[in-house]
Amino acid sequence: MGLETGDDGAVYQLTEDLAIIQTVDFFTPIVDDPYTFGQIAAANSLSDIYAMGGEPILALNIVGFPNCLSPDILAEMLKGGADKVIESGASLVGGHSVEDDEPKYGLCVTGKVHPHKILTNKGARPGDRLILTKPIGTGVLSTAIKAEMLSEDEYQEAVDVMTLLNKTALEAAGQTVVHACTDITGFGLIGHTVEMAEGSGVTIKLFASKVPVIKAALHYAEMGLIPGGMYRNRDYFKNKVDLQGDISEALQDLLYDPQTSGGLLLSVPGEEVEEMMKRLSDTMPCSFAEVGEVTELADHFIQIL
Repeated sequence: MGLETGDDGAVYQLTEDLAIIQTVDFFTPIVDDPYTFGQIAAANSLSDIYAMGGEPILALNIVGFPNCLSPDILAEMLKGGADKVIESGASLVGGHSVEDDEPKYGLCVTGKVHPHKILTNKGARPGDRLILTKPIGTGVLSTAIKAEMLSEDEYQEAVDVMTLLNKTALEAAGQTVVHACTDITGFGLIGHTVEMAEGSGVTIKLFASKVPVIKAALHYAEMGLIPGGMYRNRDYFKNKVDLQGDISEALQDLLYDPQTSGGLLLSVPGEEVEEMMKRLSDTMPCSFAEVGEVTELADHFIQIL
């Protein structure tokens, strides 16, 4: 499987009980501290493996770096990534670097999965409930970080969310039935939910008031600190969305907000929700919530209530 429904990684079956997942991701710094940036970039890259139900086993660095900056900065960036790969249980086995005008970092990651346990972003069924395993708002907060507007506590909360591996959420999900899964990254919550709905041939109702949001993100969204990616997401997906009810402009913006290293969006049978939420409560260090439900296909792929 590959690009048919915009899934998070390519999967290649090797034997009856083993398939590999392949993915790659990298980007420019969103925080000033190089070690923290390395951690965020690595967690973001590893997330695609977890979104496919897999376990990362190998990672390769991808680096662009200016020769005008100190090699110490590069070393810290790579150390942050390496520490996050070690935390995942995978092995960092090298990589490639080129000279570039600005720093760029990420990973090419190989994971493994049993062919019968692959998770995809299609397969959601009417009657399923949607669970989101991390709060949204990192795009807005990354914009605020660049503007040097965040307090120390606000900055740390954003970093904690972005550096948290989705390994914990997947382990909780692995004990229950999951019909579909994706991670929330650049297309925002609405964009990735649209992909799931389209791929599954269903309509998904999102309950805006239940979506977990990083505490400071709504405040900065109300101030107008909106990343350009939010506007692009809104323009691209708005015709597939039926907005119902009185939802503030700032909250609407956050639903389209491009995320970095966001959580997993899981479509699970209604009877599995209680057990899934209990397992997440026992293990997750951040906020999570049941945020929607799956229905038969209607006029729009997404209804926001």
